[in-house]
Amino acid sequence: MDDCIFCKIVRGEIPSKKVYEDEDAYAFHDINPAAPVHLLLIPKLHIDSLASADPRHTELLGKLLLIVPKLAKQHGLDTGFKTAIHTGRDGGQVVFHLHLHILGGGKISHI
Repeated sequence: MDDCIFCKIVRGEIPSKKVYEDEDAYAFHDINPAAPVHLLLIPKLHIDSLASADPRHTELLGKLLLIVPKLAKQHGLDTGFKTAIHTGRDGGQVVFHLHLHILGGGKISHI
C-alpha cells in the first residue's frame, strides 16, 4: 500500500529505530511509547488488521507470535511483558496495518 505509514517504514521511506528484520517481519521502537520498552512488530506483507487475516496468513501469524518472546528477551523483559493487537477503530487501531505491540520494563496493567 503506497500510503500506509508502516509499509513506508518497511521500504525505508520513513525512518524508524529498527530492532529486528527478516524476510517476513520488521520490528521497531514505538515513537509514542506507553511503557519503558514499547516495540511494534509488523508483517512486511500489508494486512489491514487481524480481522483481515485469513487461513493463507496462518504461517506468518505464527511466525510473528514466535518472534515476540525473542524480542522481549533481547530488550531485557525477562520478568514479563504484554503483547497487544488492536483491531479496528473500536478496538483502538490507529494504523491500519496489522501490528503487535510488545510492552514491558515495569509493572504493566493487567488489561
